[in-house]
Parts: sequence; C-alpha cells; structure tokens
Amino acid sequence: GELQSGEVVYCHAPPGYATMGADGRPRVCRVEKPIYGMAQAGRRWQRSLFPWLREWGFKQCDSDPCVFTITRKVAGVSQRLVLGCYVDDLFTLYSHDGPESLYERFTTDLATRWNVEDEGPVSDLLNVDISTDADSVILKQE
Repeated sequence: GELQSGEVVYCHAPPGYATMGADGRPRVCRVEKPIYGMAQAGRRWQRSLFPWLREWGFKQCDSDPCVFTITRKVAGVSQRLVLGCYVDDLFTLYSHDGPESLYERFTTDLATRWNVEDEGPVSDLLNVDISTDADSVILKQE
C-alpha cells in the first residue's frame, strides 16, 4: 500500500534504535511507506487493491466489502473467481485452473502489479480448517 498524497504517519522507533533523543524527548519515525506489521499497512494496501480489483472486473459483495467475485467466459467456458481479503492476505476460490484459466490470468496480473507470494493451498482460515477432495471443499471448526 501507499500513503495518500499529503498523508503523514509517525510511529515509535523499532527495537534496537534509540527511543529517546539527546534532549530527553521520545523519538518517533516518519513513515514513508507502510510496511507489513504496521497497524495501518493492510488498510493502505486495500485502498489500492480494491479499486484495481473493480477495474479488473470484480464485483464487490454488498454484505461483505472484503469479498469480490468475477465470472468470465474463457475459451468458451464460464469461469468464476471468488476473492476474500483479510488485512493483507488474499484467499481465492476458482472454478478452473490451468495455463489459460481466469485464475492464472488474474494471478499473473496481480503479481505484475504487486510483489505477492502464493502460499499454496489453504489449510485454515480464521480458525476454520479447510480441506478438499475431488469434488468438494470441507470446512470444519472446533
């Protein structure tokens, strides 16, 4: 994410740096770019991600603004993506996979725009265990 034009954010000095100045006053740092772990970093990222998703053709869910859906025909086949955003993580469900799929096109464009890392199949999300078999997704919470 990026700070908006004219936006100024300060934070405490990170561990290992002097927290008090020579004058005895606490030192603070001016943030030039939100970084992972900063309280505002996820929101700053969402501020640039959400408009990009809408430009890409995703529809934002009315009941949960962090969920997006898109359906497109690719090679004559209707394909669907459902994307959830939690802070600075994305969770993607897709109907088709493969080199020419909507999912592949989306993840390629996403990686071109941002430095993202695919962490592979999800096994848990917000205390919900997730597993799959040939034709279903199983959600379990204890």
